Amino acid sequence: MSLGVGWKVAVLFLLALALAQGEVDPREEAKRQKQLLLETAGILPTELIVEQGKELFNRKGPKGKTMAECDFGLGKGVLDGAAARLPRYFLDTGRVEDLDSRILTCMTRVQGYKPEQIKRQEVVAIAFYVASFSTGKPIQVRLLFPQERELYALGEKLFYARSGARDLGCATCHISFVGRRAGVLPYADVLGKDQSWTHWPAYRYSNDQTWTMQDRIRACYGNIGHPQPAHYSLPILALELFMAYQNNGAVVEEWPAFVR
Repeated sequence: MSLGVGWKVAVLFLLALALAQGEVDPREEAKRQKQLLLETAGILPTELIVEQGKELFNRKGPKGKTMAECDFGLGKGVLDGAAARLPRYFLDTGRVEDLDSRILTCMTRVQGYKPEQIKRQEVVAIAFYVASFSTGKPIQVRLLFPQERELYALGEKLFYARSGARDLGCATCHISFVGRRAGVLPYADVLGKDQSWTHWPAYRYSNDQTWTMQDRIRACYGNIGHPQPAHYSLPILALELFMAYQNNGAVVEEWPAFVR
């Protein structure tokens, strides 16, 4: 999802400024850019997308229901802290779902939309809105059901697997190469001190994009020369559950986040 022309000009200005400043800590740099954008524009892109998500959340679907009729794991319409407890197994679908796929379930099963009617940018905006209710909450992901444990095991296997023409995998960058840089950005220690699970969903000011963790994982696969798994697919859900569980106890500083 991309914002308007005005935002693009502001983002390009910020990117040029960041590049001019050379290699700096990306989180500190994001804080500086965020403050600069607040001072110049008076509002953040994340706030705009959250408002879009709120409108979509309260929009009635073909069945005449809003997403307030949906259960994100803590009861119908309960959003406070719900995103920090995903992915998890849902009895009504018989599968493990993350925030994106749960939104898809709600829009089809509860609201009555056909899958082909659902736009990816709408799912992302709703994810931004739902996630905003988990700012300040700790990550609490469980492995209670067999389906959760099986998917976690698959995610662990995928994370450490190396394959493809470049013989690379998730752990190559995020375990072996932690501390090195890919361009201006260092490889994140996603299972350790960086607590990277709490960085998504986020607005990326460097390229004016709004991403959930699904988009982040797909981009990683593309970067290492692998075919990108489809949105809502099993490999993405498995990797998400593995990384989320590894980040249990980490407090969400801000959702949606503002990152480089």
